[in-house]
Amino acid sequence: MFDDTIQQFIEYLKVIKNASVHTLRNYTIDLNHLQTYLKEEVYTNNNLPKTSSETLAQIDRKTIRNFLAHLHAAQRNKKTIVRRLSTLRSFFKYAFEQKLIPTNPTELLDTPQIDKKIPSSLSYEQIKQLFEMPDISTLLGFRDRTIMELFYSSGLRISELVALNRQDFDSNSLLIKLKGKGKKERIVPITPNAAQWINAYLSHAERYSDTDGHQAEVDPEAIFLNKLGKRLSARSVDRNFEAYFKQSGLAGRITPHTIRHTIATHWLENGMDLKTIQTLLGHSSLATTTIYTQVSTQLKQKVYNQAHPRAKMLEKE
Repeated sequence: MFDDTIQQFIEYLKVIKNASVHTLRNYTIDLNHLQTYLKEEVYTNNNLPKTSSETLAQIDRKTIRNFLAHLHAAQRNKKTIVRRLSTLRSFFKYAFEQKLIPTNPTELLDTPQIDKKIPSSLSYEQIKQLFEMPDISTLLGFRDRTIMELFYSSGLRISELVALNRQDFDSNSLLIKLKGKGKKERIVPITPNAAQWINAYLSHAERYSDTDGHQAEVDPEAIFLNKLGKRLSARSVDRNFEAYFKQSGLAGRITPHTIRHTIATHWLENGMDLKTIQTLLGHSSLATTTIYTQVSTQLKQKVYNQAHPRAKMLEKE
């Protein structure tokens, strides 16, 4: 019964909720982990049959609490535990609504609090330094500089960037259509500068011919191509940017996603309201966006300390 319900639930998420492949995979992993725990820690220790048809109905609030305690004892981080609890809430809510269980065992359970990490952010000088790394005399270098310009223009996620098609880009209205998390679409503005880079990359002569460094365009829909002329992957973007970060001296906790954090912080520092930033970034909750207020405060304090006359006097003493 448990196996069948999991499969039904995953199919429900896929067909009805239009969940992404990543989400489906995580939900499956989390539910399989609970199933393994029940077989090894609960039913075996209590001499209960592992394949009992009543398995699902036997799970109560205490069982879920014990499962969370088991995760904690196994030194799973809080983020993983919170995600697993979120999966269980969705699963048992579904099972209850389908009348497969008499009560929902996840109701009234408290969610562990996660200490939110303040995202890293780059200064204007560091952004400029990074942008100078790609060799724009080559098509691939020109592509990477274009990606940087677009990242900093509109705060895209890597997955959104590599999924971009030509038809998603409107150079006249300076808008791009993005496919975000949960396959949600949103339209965001881009700067004229970023649009110029995209247009120049799309019309670059080398894009349509084989050279020593790359092959001609194979995928006519994708905006960003790899050296084989096919759609660029998120992994390739990560790998390429890692090289640029090392080359620029910014290696460490900096990733392509850092540019997304950076432009959000810079937007805030230049007076953009949080609600607009939330919309541009595609955050489902405003609480996610408020983290940038802490980043902005830290940067302002750092600049203040560096620029204050007293700080300069202390340096000379």
